[in-house]
Amino acid sequence: MSTQSHRLATIEGLEQPNGWSPIRRDLGVESFGVNAWTAREAGVAVIPEHDEKPSGHEELYLVIAGRATFTVAGDEIEAPVGTLVFVPDPEVRRGAVATEAPTTVVSVGGQPGAVYRPRSWERNIEVMGLFEQGDYEGAREVLITAMDEYEDRDALLYNLACAEALLGRSDEALVHLREAVAGRPDLAEAALTDEDLESLRDLPGFAEAVGRS
Repeated sequence: MSTQSHRLATIEGLEQPNGWSPIRRDLGVESFGVNAWTAREAGVAVIPEHDEKPSGHEELYLVIAGRATFTVAGDEIEAPVGTLVFVPDPEVRRGAVATEAPTTVVSVGGQPGAVYRPRSWERNIEVMGLFEQGDYEGAREVLITAMDEYEDRDALLYNLACAEALLGRSDEALVHLREAVAGRPDLAEAALTDEDLESLRDLPGFAEAVGRS
């Protein structure tokens, strides 16, 4: 995939089972975020609905295969091959559904005037697959390693707490849940109903960890 002068890959070759092609991560791009998303069935999300408030990023989307319907701030946009959709405001909700199969969208993002820093969601996507497989120890190992890779650690800490709770490591789980909620108070609401954290709810330290003491 690489030489001293360049690195070479294909979107299909990088594609994960969930349709994500981690271009930035796997090629080692450091100055901007770039990824591709592929939907293999019509009618499914190719770009999950989200905003970029946590990152402050503006985003550009390019449809390179198939056809998609974007929804940006409530407006629907038909996007055949070659369409560029630019969303400069990080607070705006956006997403896209494939209307043909397969459909591939490349996304590029970054914060204007700021040095790019990778976001931890790209490691959390990998971890979700391990949770689905029941490999909680594997998820824990990935998350611990990722702590040194990203500045936005709150979601990583939350998922680490989930993995540790499922492994019966309650003391560690409570410590990491407390750290996650301290950084992102909105995670407290998720913790109150998250099945992965069920084993912690009757413990004395849980209410304190989620700010309910």
